Amino acid sequence: MNKVQNNRAWFLILPMLLLVAFSAIVPLMTVVNYSVQDVFDANTRFFTGTEWFEVMLNDRALQAALLRQFAFSFTVLAIEVPLGIGIALLMPKRGWQASAVLILITLPLLIPWNVVGSIWQLFTRGDIGLMGVGIRELGYAYNITRNPTDAWATIILMDVWHWTPLIALLCYSGLRAIPDAYYQAARIDRASKWAVFRYIQLPKLTNVLVIGVLLRFMHSFMIYAEPFVLTGGGPGSSTTFLSQTLTTMAIGQRDLGPSAAFSLIYFLIILLVCWVFYTAIMNSQKDNTTQGGA
Repeated sequence: MNKVQNNRAWFLILPMLLLVAFSAIVPLMTVVNYSVQDVFDANTRFFTGTEWFEVMLNDRALQAALLRQFAFSFTVLAIEVPLGIGIALLMPKRGWQASAVLILITLPLLIPWNVVGSIWQLFTRGDIGLMGVGIRELGYAYNITRNPTDAWATIILMDVWHWTPLIALLCYSGLRAIPDAYYQAARIDRASKWAVFRYIQLPKLTNVLVIGVLLRFMHSFMIYAEPFVLTGGGPGSSTTFLSQTLTTMAIGQRDLGPSAAFSLIYFLIILLVCWVFYTAIMNSQKDNTTQGGA
């Protein structure tokens, strides 16, 4: 029998497509237009081609900010992903304890980003902050406004506190979706806890880990509010990341052409790294499946 296809249902997503075109595609095309022009005012602009892209790629301040951004993103991912998996494995599976833990672990995610920076700014003050005073009482001259190492460690700790719950919640949902039959088979085979994690839990967490890693990388690579409120990009430029550099260039200096080219490079870097992460995780899942089958 020939199946009749009705494509009229595609009209149902037409409003969504129009909304995406208005909120994403049109601004993106505007940025592309600015990136190839030297804009002086609303009526004065000159075509420059790829000149701004070459200038931005050779800019030393941009290269330094890019290195700091990669260092920050990979550091927080290396901490938050294993820590989130560990927390998810330790969380209660059912009962009121599970509900209580889920509520408590979600609380940091409910705090706005700029408020997180303000909280940690007070928390780390050497005169009234609990963390700042406590560290100084131990004999260490802790100061995030003068010591770049202290500023970096504090920003990383702040991000870990704020966003590890997201990884933990995603992994917890993935663990809860694993059928009990897998665990029963593992008990019959007398598999160790490491074997259960290696061949049952970790492969089943691949999909949620893809989501968690991509979300965390994209946000950490675009982070702005928290470090800006906490350190203002200092001491010096030690915690000035790409987003703050772009904001200063576009809004503070009104360099629309260079900032537009910079933002497109920024966008392409995020797409490339996300593709690498996705490919690596999915290939790892295929290898685990092949080994399990063997």
